[in-house]
Amino acid sequence: MRTRSTLRRSSALAAMALTASLVLAACGDDDGGDDGNGEEPTAEAGDFPEGSTMAELAEAGEITVGTKFDQPLFGLVGPDGTPVGFDVEIAKIIASELGISEDNIEWVETVSANREPFIQDGRVDIVVATYTINDERKQLVDFAGPYFVAGQTIMVLEENTDINGPDDLAGRRVCSVEGSTPAENIRTNYPEAELFPTGAYSDCLEPLRNGQVDAVTTDNVILSGFVDQNPGEFKLVGEPFTEEPYGIGLMHGDTEFRNWINDVLEASFEDGRWEEAWAETAGAVLETPEPPQVDRY
Repeated sequence: MRTRSTLRRSSALAAMALTASLVLAACGDDDGGDDGNGEEPTAEAGDFPEGSTMAELAEAGEITVGTKFDQPLFGLVGPDGTPVGFDVEIAKIIASELGISEDNIEWVETVSANREPFIQDGRVDIVVATYTINDERKQLVDFAGPYFVAGQTIMVLEENTDINGPDDLAGRRVCSVEGSTPAENIRTNYPEAELFPTGAYSDCLEPLRNGQVDAVTTDNVILSGFVDQNPGEFKLVGEPFTEEPYGIGLMHGDTEFRNWINDVLEASFEDGRWEEAWAETAGAVLETPEPPQVDRY
């Protein structure tokens, strides 16, 4: 897995390889023929400020992205082992603006508890993983975005008629993911509920089926994916009771990279790429929302 230091070494090797290829090309036939593969020109390291994260990534020609592997609609591993979903498409938009093809994106599974450590340790370049922006996390990492605003809600068994909103959770066992904002919200604002923490939201499904827990809570879009994947088993109840702005996590203090990603997001809102990404993924189940306002803090 690539760290920033590895990226710099790769950048140097890439530069030498490029020089060699240019020398070989100069020594080749001069018949004016076009041996290109027909691809559109892409961004290059020289398009970005020297020494910037954008320049390093563009020169390396690859990017490491942390995302969820178990969340339908946003980040779910497909039959070929590659994740698919709205978060994945957002990451591809960012990569494409760096001149990086989707084949050169390294996908790393992240869960709620390891997103900050993965960014801080350089195990990933960015995290796009239903990652709620909040002030506590901003002390550890930086965020671009938001690119979507979700809301916490509740999922129960289809036949359940006793739970209709968060006020009905008192005395109930509620499954959520340790380290997530929904879990913390239950602990802080609904202390009479008994939190059943897990490592991933998909780990809440079987406990809900077998009665080990009474409800699952997280963002509406995540739960909507589970309802869609398991017809007749689960349902959402009540209205969303929080706002969860999803951002792109990156190294703390890299303001230049954060501002650049914000520019890319805003451009995608305007030119239709964001809406197309939604339509191809979450839009199969959910209505298309309005793009959010980017927070340039």
